[in-house]
Amino acid sequence: MTPAPCDTGAVSTTPYRFDPDTSTGAIRAKYDDLEDGTETGVKATIAGRLMLRRDQGKLAFGVLQDSTGRIQLFAPSKVTPDFERFVGLNIGDWIGVSGEIMKTRKGELSVKVEQWELLANAKRSFPDKWHGITDPDTRYRQRYVDLWVAEDARDAFKLRSAALSKTRRWLEDQDFMEVETPVFHPIPGGALARPFTTHHNALDTELYLRIAPELYLKRLTVGGFERVFEIARVFRNEGLSTRHNPEFTMLELYQAYADWTDLMSLAERLVEYLAIELTGSSTITYDGREVNLAAPWRRATLIELIKEHAGVDVSLDTPLDELRALCDRFGVEHKPSYGPGKLILEIYEKTTEAKLWGPIFVTEYPKEVSPLSREHRDQPGMTERFEAIVAGRELCNGFSELVDPVEQRARFEEQVVQKDAGDDEAMVVDDDYIRALEYGLPPTGGIGIGMDRLVMLLADVTNIRDVVLFPTLRPEA
Repeated sequence: MTPAPCDTGAVSTTPYRFDPDTSTGAIRAKYDDLEDGTETGVKATIAGRLMLRRDQGKLAFGVLQDSTGRIQLFAPSKVTPDFERFVGLNIGDWIGVSGEIMKTRKGELSVKVEQWELLANAKRSFPDKWHGITDPDTRYRQRYVDLWVAEDARDAFKLRSAALSKTRRWLEDQDFMEVETPVFHPIPGGALARPFTTHHNALDTELYLRIAPELYLKRLTVGGFERVFEIARVFRNEGLSTRHNPEFTMLELYQAYADWTDLMSLAERLVEYLAIELTGSSTITYDGREVNLAAPWRRATLIELIKEHAGVDVSLDTPLDELRALCDRFGVEHKPSYGPGKLILEIYEKTTEAKLWGPIFVTEYPKEVSPLSREHRDQPGMTERFEAIVAGRELCNGFSELVDPVEQRARFEEQVVQKDAGDDEAMVVDDDYIRALEYGLPPTGGIGIGMDRLVMLLADVTNIRDVVLFPTLRPEA
């Protein structure tokens, strides 16, 4: 038999399994109040990495860390077997330890090392846990090390896990059903974004990694599922930044018989609930400033906010030449194909969005830039679409869904014109989705929430890479 590439022919000297009977966190929870200098007579078996070690002749100390925390190892040479080998362990070595739970005279809760076993050897130098990894690129590329030496990193990902779990439970309590929709799409759709493409050999056809699950979820509403949600991994072929990763996690949900006002209420209640559950308060601190996430949030139109923050009056009736002149004045790039709605959105994003500390629902987006949104019932040319802005960045996007198949086809065809004019984020005509609408989509409200950005907000981190375990990075040189 041909050996595996890493097979040296030697039998491993480390064990095939180890059986801890408790954790450092459990020991601390039960024995932290132990009086100094007390021996309990209670034995424990724990396992983890050796993160610190110092020896004082016939006595050695270490710090063992597992997934629940850290605890001191107390190793007297008369008690600890193979003592010289123990003091020669590398920082980062995995070990299993058995011994008495005690507290030293200096008040350090400890496990006396009466038996120990090397479980895995750290063959690379492990960074000092007190200093961590100083190079950010190395932190993200070697997350498997960063999680051990940076407690804030571990805490952020625990918070992320809890946020996703609590979101699921909260939505289920609101009678939403979780579903799964395809990651491979025959045509890109559901959002304005550039897709990743791939090739299916057996079918000899191009497929696209989903940029949003929206159109499939609404097909399910056509099919009779009145409240559906998906926590979906989505993929957009865009640049890297502190707010953008090409693959990210989005919550999308759709509610039959609801409109945009219902979805705004749902969004603010969900975010307030998560803030209280995960931070203890609806008022949090982000990047040194307070944000009060308690519902209800302010609502203001996109046009009103441009006037408030950029000091200019614009509308869909503003002549194109005037809008283009404003774009030039504010340093906004624009193309001849842009209509008034697109130019107004570009002005808003350049002059206003980053100034909105929020939370605030920005409402009434132009129909030109909202191809899946229902036209506003009172404002021609505008849609019943909103975005929630918190700390100067978009947190979610939602609207009353466009349900008319004839109008939807016309919107798709307008997108094709934009694509032909050079907009590589524009949509294409989705004939099957039009067919689904022809079977009837009831009044429906939908929303997409960027879960990575929500976790960033609640964890008080300003770089999306700090809440994505393995972010997309440039290839190593």
